[in-house]
Order: sequence, then C-alpha cells, then structure tokens
Amino acid sequence: MKSMTVVGNWKMHTTPQEARILLRDILRGLTHLREIHGSGPWPRVLVAPPFTSLAACQETLRDDEFAETVWAVHLAGQDVFWEAEGAYTGAISAPMLLASGCRAVVVGHSERRRIFRETDEEAVLKARAALQAGLDVFFCVGEGEDQREAGETFAVLRRQLEPLWERLPAGAQGKLAIAYEPVWAIGTGRAARPEDAEEAAQFIREDARRHGWEGDLPVLYGGSVTPENAGSFFRLPSIHGALVGGASLKAASFLGILEAAWKAAEGSL
Repeated sequence: MKSMTVVGNWKMHTTPQEARILLRDILRGLTHLREIHGSGPWPRVLVAPPFTSLAACQETLRDDEFAETVWAVHLAGQDVFWEAEGAYTGAISAPMLLASGCRAVVVGHSERRRIFRETDEEAVLKARAALQAGLDVFFCVGEGEDQREAGETFAVLRRQLEPLWERLPAGAQGKLAIAYEPVWAIGTGRAARPEDAEEAAQFIREDARRHGWEGDLPVLYGGSVTPENAGSFFRLPSIHGALVGGASLKAASFLGILEAAWKAAEGSL
C-alpha cells in the first residue's frame, strides 16, 4: 500500500454556485465509494477552486449532509503571494488562504510560469512563504515539448528544483510534494507515457535526496489525467497521485480518478 493524493485544479472555472454543485456531487460520490471500498485507506483528496469560490466550498464542507465524508476532502489555493500582507493589489497571501479554509496551495503551475511570466525564483519565494505559514505545498515542475525533444528534461527539472532545495524552511518534511507536469501534456489530451513519468519522478526524488531530503518525497503526475489513464500512472512505484485539471471539473470523471487512486492505495489496482 502507498499513500495517494489527488488534487483537482479547477483553474478559472466555477462561480460560487457552480462550485457548490460540483463539490456536493464529488462528496456524494465519495460516500458511494466508501460503501464499496470500506473505511480505508482513503486517498487524500483536495480541490482548488478559484479564490472567489473558496467561501462557497467552505460552506458546503460544513453541510450536515456530508458529516461522514467531509474529512476526506480539503481545500487548496491555486496560487499564493510571498508576503503576508502589504500594498500588492490583487495578491492573495498564505494567511488569507488559511483563513479561507485552505490546507494547501499549488505553486509554480506551468500556466503561472508561461502566461504570467512567473520565474523559478518567484515560485520558490511563494513555496517558502506558504510552508512557513503552515500550508502544504504542491510545487509544480516540468519541461516543454522542445526541451524534451532536445533531451533537456532533467536539466530543466534540476534548474526549477535547485533554488527550492536551497531555500526550504525548517519543517518542510511532510508538507511538500512535487507535481511533475510536462508542459506539453497540460490541457492537450496528450498524457506523458507512464515510463517517462516514472523516470522523471525517480529523478526528482533522487535530486531531493542529493540535497539532504530524508525519507520519500511524494511526487504527483499532472497532464491530461483521465479516469482511463490514471491507473497506468498510479501503478508506478514513484508516482503518489495526480494533479488533475479538466477531468476534475466533472464529478463523474474526477471520481473515476479517485477510485483508481483508492485501488492503488489499497494495493488492488
């Protein structure tokens, strides 16, 4: 058995009302899955709605209907700023995420890096601030298609990870996971080959150990994860879950991925 984590990244989707409906459907589906698989081991489940829908999701998690299931699902932020407060128009701090019910945050997603020009250094500053505030961090890394074709995957991963290892705060053990997301697989319907994902995950874990990380570092795979292909990733020894984009926007497909994670956790996949 291995610990499994699945994070649903809703990106810029769902109004507060739509978020309530989606989360309710997920929670009801989890109740059904629990009836099938028993009490455990549960995969860890997080959803990352837009900032404007966090309050609606927090209210839904407090609904009496989900009293027996709610503990299995937690909220995550999609991004965070590296200062706790200040004159930073539009920014959201780690204390704000905690006050909104978040347990974790996604940092360094390729869309933040590519569209919003976030640098490796900025991503590390965000991760450090979140960890220091007590949030769990899913730190995203991954190569572009041209970089993979040029044989530069490991060099890119090393460049993205190096400043992270150098600036990890005390207590990061058990609070940090790496999400390997090949940029060319995100939102394209072209998932990485399982053997390529395993090779990248092994490299990430070995790189962490070279920098003094003790124990196993959780590595999630992200990039066109679906109910149909999730099991092929969850069977891999170095993959401990998934960061899911489009497939997390429909309860049925997200629950299909969660069931695959559940089977991997209990060793029946």
